[in-house]
Amino acid sequence: MKSPILLVDGYNMIASWKATAPFFKGQQLDQAREKLLSALHDYAHFSHIPIICVFDAQFVPGSRQHYDQYGVDVVFTQEDETADAYIEHLALELNDGPYIVSVATSDLNEQWGVFAKGALRVSARELEERVGQNQKSLSHFVDKNDLAKPPLRPWDDQQLADLKGLMEDLT
Repeated sequence: MKSPILLVDGYNMIASWKATAPFFKGQQLDQAREKLLSALHDYAHFSHIPIICVFDAQFVPGSRQHYDQYGVDVVFTQEDETADAYIEHLALELNDGPYIVSVATSDLNEQWGVFAKGALRVSARELEERVGQNQKSLSHFVDKNDLAKPPLRPWDDQQLADLKGLMEDLT
């Protein structure tokens, strides 16, 4: 059975998301990347989906760079290579393997290109909504569970009452 994987067009997300667009417009790309990668890390961790985030470095001299940051695979394309071209090639390669590939971008040409190669499309807005829902679920979990003070016993009051009732039934 194939497992899901998500390819993300990094600068496309940064330019589109409400939380990162101001950094993008202000040419604060390092801060925008950090914010995006941090959000993708949380999403990847709690949705159990590996994520590869690709940033366009076509006008930067040098070879392709690949590293892991926040548990997300990060790729800067090599000189004269666009993120779109890299993502389309990778989507085709991964789709032939053990993955169901989804590509997150708002670039319509790229969406159609990866769709033609068998990958699923996810708009920047849709991914932002998924990540936002994930963050709300995480916040709800943290609010519901006091992580600073773990309970001294593994059962809550209702479970203890049920257990007491079962024990009384046995006697």
